[in-house]
Amino acid sequence: MARYCRLRGWNTLFVCGTDEYGTATETRALEEGVSPRELCDRYHALHADVYAWFCISFDHFGRTTTPQQTRIAQDIFQRLLARGFLLQDTLEQLRCESCGRYLADRFVEGTCPFCGYAEARGDQCDKCGKLINAVELKSPQCKLCRGTPVVTPTQHLFLDLPKLEGRLEAWLERSWAAGDWTANARHITRTWLRDGLKPRCITRDLTWGTPVPLDGFRDKVFYVWFDAPIGYLSITANYTDEWEQWWKNPQQVELYNFMAKDNVPFHSVVFPCSLLGADDNYTLVNHLIATEYLNYEDGKFSKSRGVGVFGDMAKDTGIPADVWRFYLLYLRPEGQDSAFSWADLMLKNNSELLNNLGNFINRAGMFVCKFFGGTVPAMVLTAEDQRLLARVTLEMRQYHQLMEKVHIRDALRCVLSISRHGNQYIQVNEPWKRIKGDERDRQRAGTVTGVAVNVAAALAALLQPFVPGVSAAIQSQLRIPPERCGLGPGLTCTLPAGHRVGTVSPLFQKLEPEQVEALRQRFGGGQAKQPPPASAPTPAPNTPAAPGDPKLIQELTEQVAKQGNLVRQLKAAQVEKVQVDAQVAKLLELKQQLALAEGRSPDVPKGKRKK
Repeated sequence: MARYCRLRGWNTLFVCGTDEYGTATETRALEEGVSPRELCDRYHALHADVYAWFCISFDHFGRTTTPQQTRIAQDIFQRLLARGFLLQDTLEQLRCESCGRYLADRFVEGTCPFCGYAEARGDQCDKCGKLINAVELKSPQCKLCRGTPVVTPTQHLFLDLPKLEGRLEAWLERSWAAGDWTANARHITRTWLRDGLKPRCITRDLTWGTPVPLDGFRDKVFYVWFDAPIGYLSITANYTDEWEQWWKNPQQVELYNFMAKDNVPFHSVVFPCSLLGADDNYTLVNHLIATEYLNYEDGKFSKSRGVGVFGDMAKDTGIPADVWRFYLLYLRPEGQDSAFSWADLMLKNNSELLNNLGNFINRAGMFVCKFFGGTVPAMVLTAEDQRLLARVTLEMRQYHQLMEKVHIRDALRCVLSISRHGNQYIQVNEPWKRIKGDERDRQRAGTVTGVAVNVAAALAALLQPFVPGVSAAIQSQLRIPPERCGLGPGLTCTLPAGHRVGTVSPLFQKLEPEQVEALRQRFGGGQAKQPPPASAPTPAPNTPAAPGDPKLIQELTEQVAKQGNLVRQLKAAQVEKVQVDAQVAKLLELKQQLALAEGRSPDVPKGKRKK
């Protein structure tokens, strides 16, 4: 969509980034034995590399762990506080006195109150699958020090959504009337409003986050879903000092948000309420574009089971980025769920890209080179040529209407329809035969070739939002001047008679069944069955250590947590029992060593009882 807007000559800003604060980061950093900052630095670079490989044209790909984020988030908070849109209330949480901290759900283990599983996490039991409130766990333990936390009341701040509900509904009516919100985005938002808005907690007892600038709460940080959407503003502020011309200028700026449907409420209710309450002329979303879900083959994507292709894996498949872009946009789940299929990817690549689109563009260029010495011939249009131009113009108008409404998948089908019309036009007129005839036939071959290569030039522009690498290749092969690569409402003569084209070569390669079957097998779950050795923590030496050594206890606690996660992943991936048992044995050994270090008896390891 950003590429399309730029082609139309509209002043466009396209930002995205990694939201890096919160419990998940703290937990993962602890498991890996690195600081949250080190972890975020690594993953931000990984995400940036993935997007660069896919040719995503962000003006700026930023992150939320910046001074600008702190400044803007705290300013919005202070404005909400001053206008009476924040509440204080007490929550009961588990606190570990040994560590001197309230424990997020992921830092607690205990006995499941439903099934009795002894290693249930503070948010969910891995055995029975039920969601758990951490304070409900029996015999809870702090995962950091193995101490026993206690239920303690703690003060938190809440965004008073009921008090903002009237403003929100009035704004939504205006935005829905004038903007293009997908049906699912409207439905999800109405559901939240129908059930009645409730105050929402915006603070957390963590250290990794944007600090709360209020006495009595300075040891807390903002909850990630209050903080993260403000990242759009701070990322822009890190890109340009004139960020307020985008984010405090609703009279001149139209804002598009793109997301999967599970993130809709935070962008349609929570974040708009924060900005409405701040009352600082903020730009609010005009068009909220939410997709349904993309499934994988006959099931779902699963990182833990190694099912599906994920961003950092795509470039290792040998399939070009533009083919991935084409196919994912071709089946974009705009109105309902869709499913990725290797067989269908092969079919669409070989039929739509190779035989339809690539075939037409290649033939049009090759005819210019082979029959007319690389120079576009003169054209004398007939009624038949005018009919083709009318069909192409109709498809182009439909393309623009669909793109402006963000119906990206259907707009792509208009492009493919144009190349189909072009192929039919060439087949009917047979310029390779006419070029061998009399003067009239040769003139007709020239007209057909000239018209076809101009349709190919139009396709270069229409394709640019979808497959920018292919578009650039067409522009290079046909030597289309940059000033003629824009998007007009209809077909124009981009390459006049006398224009010289360059070297024409195929744009796409055929995908073979054996190649695709190998990829299907590779991404069908096998890559998770054999975890790399580095996944398993190095067992601590069996030499006894003096009980109470804090450094050793901390090291062993982290190793137990990491090994426990590995065991859970192996179980979820349903690997062979012998592999699971080997890793469970390591886990038990580590737990015994931890018990010794803590001065406890290691004779009865905590774990699943045999039936």
